Amino acid sequence: MSPRIAFPARLDRQRGFTLVELMVVVVIIGILAAIGYPSYTQYVVKGKRAAAQAQMMELANQQQQHLLANRAYASKSTLTAAGFSLPAEISTVYDWDVVVVDGTPPTFTISFTPVSGRSQAADGVLSLTSEGVKSPAGKW
Repeated sequence: MSPRIAFPARLDRQRGFTLVELMVVVVIIGILAAIGYPSYTQYVVKGKRAAAQAQMMELANQQQQHLLANRAYASKSTLTAAGFSLPAEISTVYDWDVVVVDGTPPTFTISFTPVSGRSQAADGVLSLTSEGVKSPAGKW
C-alpha cells in the first residue's frame, strides 16, 4: 500500500483578479481623478495667488520704508538694483512692475501680471496701490 497524499479540496482554482475586477478598479480610479484633479489645480492656483499677494504686501512695506528714508518711492529698476527679486515659485507665473508717480503726495502701483499660458492667467492682473487699494476685489 502506498501512502496517501492529502490534496487541498480545490487544487484547480487559481488565485488572482479577473479582468472585469481590474477594469472596475480602473474606472473607479478614473472617476476619483476626474473629480480630484480640478480641485487640486484650483488649490495650486489659489496658493500661488496668495504667495504673490504676500510678496506684494512685502514690496509695499519696502516702498514705505524707502519713502521714509528717501522722500520718494523706488522704481522697479531701483528695487532690482537693491537686490529685490521674486521667489522662483512666483516669478514663474507672474511678471511684476512698479509704477511710481512723483507728485504731492507721491504714489505707487504694484502690479503682478500672470504669464500667458499658465494656470494663473484666469486671475487677471493683481494690483496694489500706495493707498492700499487692492484689485481685483474678489481675488484678495
